[in-house]
Amino acid sequence: MRRLVVLAATIAALLCGASRALACGTTAGYSYAGVAAPAKAFGISASVTPMGGFNVLAGHVAGWVGVGGPGKGPHGSDEWLQVGFSGFPSLNGNDLYYELTLPNGRPTYHQVATDLPFGQPARFAVLEIQGRRDWWRVWVNGKPASAPIHLPGSHGRWAPIATAESWDGGTNGACNGFLYRFDHVAVAAAPGGGWRPLANALDITSTGTRVQPSRGKGSFVAAEGDDAFRLLASAG
Repeated sequence: MRRLVVLAATIAALLCGASRALACGTTAGYSYAGVAAPAKAFGISASVTPMGGFNVLAGHVAGWVGVGGPGKGPHGSDEWLQVGFSGFPSLNGNDLYYELTLPNGRPTYHQVATDLPFGQPARFAVLEIQGRRDWWRVWVNGKPASAPIHLPGSHGRWAPIATAESWDGGTNGACNGFLYRFDHVAVAAAPGGGWRPLANALDITSTGTRVQPSRGKGSFVAAEGDDAFRLLASAG
């Protein structure tokens, strides 16, 4: 658990570009609520639903699945791929995006769809391509959402993550709220598939966030903020 929280803090520091303001969750203004696979796999998938209780004051919120991370690329470089929903202060609904970081590069944000309503789920996956070592693809609702992506040195090296996150936008304290449901989280036993329900997952949490198991194997709810906590309690 502690190792995962430290990893989350490191991800946050990279994504916010050196902000050091003490805010929600970590010294970089990030907070997390999710799970990590206990072992390496070749992909991860989940149905994610933005449920409501959102209060995005600054920065962003997101619910995503992904692989890689800070220092996980060749020679300790940063390398990751994630796909999910994102929300911003100026957006009434949710964006659908994927984010890519290549070794010795910076994170790049790719918008797939915008202004999607709350309560509408999507099935996300990142998966290594069968027969193409170190090549991956993003999937949304069973269809490719990216071209093949070369992630050097990635084959058989990463334990995937499914998580929600919030960043305070460098405001030194603005705490956003979110409520995401993750259903049927699965990991790939081989390139191209071999999907298995995620078992023995490790929780990723920050100060002020909650991860609550939900009905169904490999399902949970990730929450932050008073409005989200009230909705979570009422859902019982």
